[in-house]
Amino acid sequence: MTTNRDLRQQMQALWATACCFVVGAVIGTVLLWGTNHPFTGSGPVTLRTALIAAAIASPAFVVSTLFYRRDETSPMPRWQRVISNVSSFAVMLALGGVTGLGVLLAGQVLATGLQGVEFGAIGGGILTGVAAGFGGRLSFQAGVDLSTRDLSALLFAFLVIGTVFAMTTATDTTWWERNFSQLGAEGAWAFNGTLIIAGLLVATIGSYIGRDLHRLLNDEAIGHIAGVVAVWAGAGLALTAVGLLPTDQLPPAHNIAAFAMLLLLVGAAGYTQFILPDPPPVLKTVTTIFIGLVALCVVLTFVFVVLSVTALESIVVGLALLWMTTLIRVLGILAPTQSLPSKRHRLLVLSRR
Repeated sequence: MTTNRDLRQQMQALWATACCFVVGAVIGTVLLWGTNHPFTGSGPVTLRTALIAAAIASPAFVVSTLFYRRDETSPMPRWQRVISNVSSFAVMLALGGVTGLGVLLAGQVLATGLQGVEFGAIGGGILTGVAAGFGGRLSFQAGVDLSTRDLSALLFAFLVIGTVFAMTTATDTTWWERNFSQLGAEGAWAFNGTLIIAGLLVATIGSYIGRDLHRLLNDEAIGHIAGVVAVWAGAGLALTAVGLLPTDQLPPAHNIAAFAMLLLLVGAAGYTQFILPDPPPVLKTVTTIFIGLVALCVVLTFVFVVLSVTALESIVVGLALLWMTTLIRVLGILAPTQSLPSKRHRLLVLSRR
């Protein structure tokens, strides 16, 4: 039964890929109709391809979610359905962002080796169809059975793609001498947009971590689980604020948001482990190393001035992703995979005296 189901899903994913390709190719051909367009990193072919592919990838996730998991939230109380639907909406936006930035980065790289190449309407349409088919396939697959591990991998890919694209398009080539925030200066939308969507993803990952904790601990721990989700949401909101408040325009607010994100991320690490009844040794070890090294790097950066701020940011992001990957893998092992509707009609029940 499992084999037949998996084969059927692969066939359905193939049809979804074909549909995304056809839609992308038709729209791309229509929009590029007329004179030939040069293939450059920021030219009309690349930009339109990225926008069309992103606009197709997001609905592909919605179609897949409705097709495979339409009834998943039916037995849930209203508050649980709202959280699940909001999380799915955030993932839809993130998948569109990853697809669009991925196309832009690929175009930036290919343009260096395809100098002088021009695309007509047909060629540009086919190129758009390929990008739309690839992004639509990944989004459709994500909607089949979205897990916290998938979201973690999506966040990692999105941060890498967005940051590398911001580096390749940066007008200030000396940004690394100060900090990563300089990539978002002077209206650089690539890096700021990456942080905004990444913050949305961090908050969504927190929601999915709460889902896994609920499956593991049931309704008895729902108060603590709500606290964990709130801390993760705060970290995501702070990261989004970092992107919305560029360092060259609002430096105090930008710095406050950045340090708030750091503190909330460390708090999320500690609190998530705290509510687990018996955390595995591997998670205890990684959490201790994460918090200890972050504290050490902060001291080395601002007290002894041994590390640059850029190095601090790189180390903290790398350690955070390592810890998040370990946590999610541990939860994936411990928590059941079956959806668990809550028996509580309200998220928080206030006690009456």
